[in-house]
This record gives sequence, structure tokens and C-alpha cells, in this order.
Amino acid sequence: MVKRPSKTKRSRPLENQKRTRVSFAEVLSSANRRAHEQANRRGGKRALKSVRAAIAATGVEEECDTPGWRPRLLRWVLALVILPLCWVTTWTFLSRFSQAAVYQGFWHTAEFWYFATGALVMIGWFWSGLLQPLFLYLYVLGHELTHAIFVLIYRGKVTDFHVSTNGGYITTNKTNLVIALSPYFFPFWAVISAGLYAIVRYFAGVSNEWDRVFYGLMGVTWTFHMIWTLWMIPRDQPDLRENGTFLSLVIIYLANLLVLVGLLCVSMKSPLQNTLEFGMEWFRHAATWGDMVLRWGHHCMVSLQEAGRFN
Repeated sequence: MVKRPSKTKRSRPLENQKRTRVSFAEVLSSANRRAHEQANRRGGKRALKSVRAAIAATGVEEECDTPGWRPRLLRWVLALVILPLCWVTTWTFLSRFSQAAVYQGFWHTAEFWYFATGALVMIGWFWSGLLQPLFLYLYVLGHELTHAIFVLIYRGKVTDFHVSTNGGYITTNKTNLVIALSPYFFPFWAVISAGLYAIVRYFAGVSNEWDRVFYGLMGVTWTFHMIWTLWMIPRDQPDLRENGTFLSLVIIYLANLLVLVGLLCVSMKSPLQNTLEFGMEWFRHAATWGDMVLRWGHHCMVSLQEAGRFN
């Protein structure tokens, strides 16, 4: 069983105790500290991770064992294998977006501006510090619900669930890489908003003009997901360290990029056609970069052989 706090296990001291108006960073730091203290008072249950079920019953009291060199090496190798996929996907996304913006006038469309307006509103709202407890609670709630959903997808059981502005956790009998990292790439509130809008549009029969409001809402919710993800990642998250920080960051980047690609394809006039075109262009770029790397590697080998003969 695993208790998975949505906050960090380390908290930093407040930089300025004389401020009359508490900043958002201070509120979050205080919440992180309280969540850590509450978790420690629960009697060491966080040590009973399902991935360590074989030793969970032996009475080991350590919170987290350092993995051996083989698991660490395997994680680094897997991360290095995924990195070229990240590069090709990023290159293809930038290429497709630039083509849509320059040649198809995508940045002139109402969909783009409604989405961008929603994103800017969310960014300004976040940094203004307005409704700080609401931001904190919604993030914790979405974080833990995402964990719980992916646990159920993998046929696990959630036996305890807690959410508050002081932190959150779930207790489950199963965990893996996807479950641990799911809140960092799955935009929970954006998916909920899209589902609710689809239901309302189907049953209420709203006009296509409301799609612009939908794009604005998606800009707000997706940006909320990205802001909190970027805010929480540098704060020593146990979800990242559980499977190796480097590997976790590479997977989070690629997964969020794919979500952004999906949003771009859906926002076009022909979503399915744009998705197929993106896939074909991705394979072309992968072949181009792969050929380039092979040529460079062959050139290096020839140069080394010639240098050896010369010596």
C-alpha cells in the first residue's frame, strides 16, 4: 500500500517573516510542510509501497531505499532511448505549428485567440494570488483523483483517499510508472471540462458559436495543469524519485508534448486528417534525423580509422 502525498516532503523556510500579505509561494510552502508532518504522524505507512510488497511485511522502517546500480542504469538507458523521440516530436510539432500559423493563418482564427486568452487569464490569475486556497485545493483534488483513476485502470484498489489544502494522499495496493507520473501529464480539469461541454452540447443542442467559449475554457484548464506541473516538479516530488527523476522528467515532457499536439490537431478544421498528417511528418523527420545520425556516426568511425592508420 502506498500513501502518496501530493506535496513535497521537504519545505523551505519562509524568506520574509515581516510581510503583512502572505504570498502564494509561502502558502504552498506552508501546506507542503503541514502535509509532510501529517504524513509522518501516520505511523510509517508511506513505506509500504506496492512495488516493495515483498519486503513490506518484514518490518523495514526505511521510507525509501536507494536502488542498486542496475535499476539506475536501466532507467538512464530508457531515458536516453526516449530522448530522440522527444526531439523528433518537438521538431515535428514546431514545424506543423509554424506551417499552420504562417500558411494557414491559424493564429488569426478565433479558436487560437480564445485559447490564448484563457491561458493568459489563468497565468495572471495564478500569479496574482487571488483565491489561493481554491487553487491549492483544486490542484490537490485533481492530483489525487488522477492517481486514483489510473490505479483503477490498472485494476488496483483505492482503500483510502484524502484531499485538503494541507495536502492529500491515496492508499492503494498497486503502483507503477504510469500511476506515479499520471498527474504530471494528464490534464484532469481540462478533460473534465471537455467531457462536460460534450454532454451539454449533445443534450442542450447549443450552437457552434459556443465552441469559442469551450476553447477559452480549455486554455484556462490546460494552463492550470501546466502551471502547477512546472511549479511542483522542482520541489523534490516523491512521485518523480520513485522511478528515477531523469526518466520521469523525460516521460513527463514527452507526454505533455503529445497532449499539446492533440490539442493542436483537434483545433484544426479536419482533426483526423491533421492527426494523420502529423504522424506521417513525424516518420519523415524521424527517418531524416536517423539517417543524419548514421551518416555522422559513419563519418566519425572512418575518421578514427584513418587517424589510426596514420599513426
